[in-house]
Amino acid sequence: MLRAAARPLWGLALPRDPVLAESPSLPAEMTWKDNAETVIIGGGCVGVSLAYHLAKAGMRDVVLLEKSELTAGSTWHAAGLTTYFHPGINLKKIHYYSIKLYEKLEEETGQMVGFHQPGSIRIATTPIRVDEFKYQMTRTGWHATEQYIIGPEKIQEMFPLLNMDKILAGLYNPGDGHIDPYSLTMALAAGARKYGALLKYPAPVTSLKPRSDGTWDVETPQGCLRANRVVNAAGFWAREVGKMIGLEHPLIPVQHQYVVTSTIPEVQALKQELPVLRDLEGSYYLRQERDGLLFGPYESQEKMKVQDAWVTNGVPPGFGKELFESDLDRIMDHVQSAMKMVPVLQKANIINVVNGPITYTPDILPMVGPHQGVQNYWVAIGFGYGIIHAGGVGKYLSDWILQGEPPFDLIELDPNRYGKWTTAQYTEAKARESYGFNNIVGYPKEERFAGRPTQRVSGLYETLAPKCSMGFHAGWEQPNWFYRPGWDTQYRPSFRRTNWFEPVGSEYKQVMQRVGVIDLTPFGKFSIKGPDSARLLDHLFANVLPKVGFTNISHMLTPKGHVYAELTISHQSPGEFLLITGSGSELHDLRWIEEVAVKGGYAAEIRNVTDELGVLGVAGPCARKVLQKLTSEDLSEGAFAFLQTKSFKVSGIPVTAIRISYTGELGWELYHRREDSALLYEAIMTAGQQEGIGDFGTYALNALRLEKAFRAWGLEMNCDTNPLEAGLDYFVKLNKPADFIGKQALQQIKAEGLTRRLVFLTLATDDVDPEGNESVWYRGKVIGNTTSGSYSYSLQKSLAFAYVPVELSEVGQQVEVELLGKNYPATIIQEPLVLTEPARNRLEKKGRKDKT
Repeated sequence: MLRAAARPLWGLALPRDPVLAESPSLPAEMTWKDNAETVIIGGGCVGVSLAYHLAKAGMRDVVLLEKSELTAGSTWHAAGLTTYFHPGINLKKIHYYSIKLYEKLEEETGQMVGFHQPGSIRIATTPIRVDEFKYQMTRTGWHATEQYIIGPEKIQEMFPLLNMDKILAGLYNPGDGHIDPYSLTMALAAGARKYGALLKYPAPVTSLKPRSDGTWDVETPQGCLRANRVVNAAGFWAREVGKMIGLEHPLIPVQHQYVVTSTIPEVQALKQELPVLRDLEGSYYLRQERDGLLFGPYESQEKMKVQDAWVTNGVPPGFGKELFESDLDRIMDHVQSAMKMVPVLQKANIINVVNGPITYTPDILPMVGPHQGVQNYWVAIGFGYGIIHAGGVGKYLSDWILQGEPPFDLIELDPNRYGKWTTAQYTEAKARESYGFNNIVGYPKEERFAGRPTQRVSGLYETLAPKCSMGFHAGWEQPNWFYRPGWDTQYRPSFRRTNWFEPVGSEYKQVMQRVGVIDLTPFGKFSIKGPDSARLLDHLFANVLPKVGFTNISHMLTPKGHVYAELTISHQSPGEFLLITGSGSELHDLRWIEEVAVKGGYAAEIRNVTDELGVLGVAGPCARKVLQKLTSEDLSEGAFAFLQTKSFKVSGIPVTAIRISYTGELGWELYHRREDSALLYEAIMTAGQQEGIGDFGTYALNALRLEKAFRAWGLEMNCDTNPLEAGLDYFVKLNKPADFIGKQALQQIKAEGLTRRLVFLTLATDDVDPEGNESVWYRGKVIGNTTSGSYSYSLQKSLAFAYVPVELSEVGQQVEVELLGKNYPATIIQEPLVLTEPARNRLEKKGRKDKT
């Protein structure tokens, strides 16, 4: 039985490599600056990495302020794991950069970092877990990261101490390992100083005061600094820093324990270091620590412990390099799992149990980037895995700050994915869930239910919730799919087609053959008006502005010509506009609009009306017939054209109606007061009984938009893509007089020619459909990636968008798409698969004219 030979006390100093342990901390500078280009608050590995990267890139006057000493907080006691693996597509780039930086940091700075790279193996002991490995393999194939599925024989060869009874496969990443967090931070600090950054400690920030010109006064006991920008990288003190300026960052410290053993003879006898092991069903990691082992579990949400008192009362004064009392009972289930998987642990002695605070956001991902609503205030906070993220995030933020746009898309880390709906209660519930779910199977279309619903529910929630499976979008509940009598209504995630497949097909037919209603309330909605509103939007968007009474689809580009956002713009009256964006990019887009407006001095009132307005979509061939029963407004083709917008009453309820539908069918979006949603919905459903009206959800909407070849922001286009390769030429007016953001870059991209292009594929699959981010193969090599996919209920085949090299982008080209370890034949087809309703109308009119 694993025995506790010693328990750690508060203030325990952790063992490190002997040579590294003897290296004294580098002294803080004795100098002071009154002005800084960037002030970084927090001296953990993330903050120090940012200082290093900014200074190395040439920024002068970089100042880091640390309240006590470098690494205090969560960095110093971290287990130091490093891995190339991440299920997030672009977070793989963060991990990749970190490891490559750590490999050369010692040579660059002269500071030893204690970096071990024995590789890592994730263990599969169930068939579902093997499917997950296959799913992750296709999502890695088009990245630089090395990753392989290996069999039991190879696993045992690499990790001979394992009990192989239940092991089916492993996911192996060469180059993974672990690093000494203290030494890593000191090396980054040496590099930051080398390139001119000032690292000042102890220098607690006591006050942050924004100035009217966008600069900051940063007060400390040593004096006040004037900073052009502030970056909050304060770890579990980040909430306190945010509160100084009225922000409630959704962060909560959780207690994480890991156990260190004494020397184990079988480990000592090994000729090479063991790879890091992740037993996913046992929910723990295990690595070699000198001649013993170190393992750390993630307890269930019922057993794990959050430090909620710190949220309500603040972090105790002076807490820095302290630990909590260990609690082996809390992790005993995982200890027993580890002893079964690695039997030598049964005879080992525990020499340390480390129980320290790490900071979680609700979804476990950090918050990285500029914050909406506050000028020149950036965050790099909420790191549950700060060691592996530190290098890549430092580089990512440095590039963004210096170049004015992110180097690649990482909207999943956008601090503005949270809002006022993210309460302390929600944050705790989700942090518990995220911690406990650390190693659960990661399915596509996964839903997590803790903390739901939030205060952000549409006026239809009570009506719709009992009859559908809800999805979660930026705090909102929105129907994914609707139940059908006699069919399985449970939440059953899968890598293959599952219990929602046929209900979604039924909803698809509902819209294509009759009429359907969908709750679109989660859309982000902005009202923009004022003397300079049109001039501001003309500068922000690549499309021309619509005429009064009309709507168009427009894109905001970055200075380098990438697609920052896609919105619809409705010109409601002269100088007054309604902008609509997707739920997940609400504050992401608003921040950009506000920043451009402030920097350009535009006289425009920008108001976020997302929570004020409900939205119902009505779509299908009978949509006009149903709505016409409820209004005196003429909805005929001649009176209410495609992309026209009007305000009138439906069943006595004021609405702003836009003739547009993401289904591509005849339809309207009806914007109205949120409190009127239930009455409006009931009126429409009652009026449509004769036409066989019904509900449909976002899964059917996705299938419908894919058949029409409609692109989706975040999938077919984002900050990694330009609009020309995404096939958005129609919406980009390079010849318009306004010098819109990204215009010059786009002209250069067009002149140089494209290297890749978005194409439309059909696939012959069996019981699996593409989701996006799968590898595209040609003649035995990965040549591209899918962006999104679905089953086509009209063609009865799978569909996908994909980026491929221009030379392989012609219609009829044969390629392959990898799904769950198998390459399926795919063919590039002419888009769209199904013509939109307006296109069908035009063809019908042309046919009648030609016939005449």
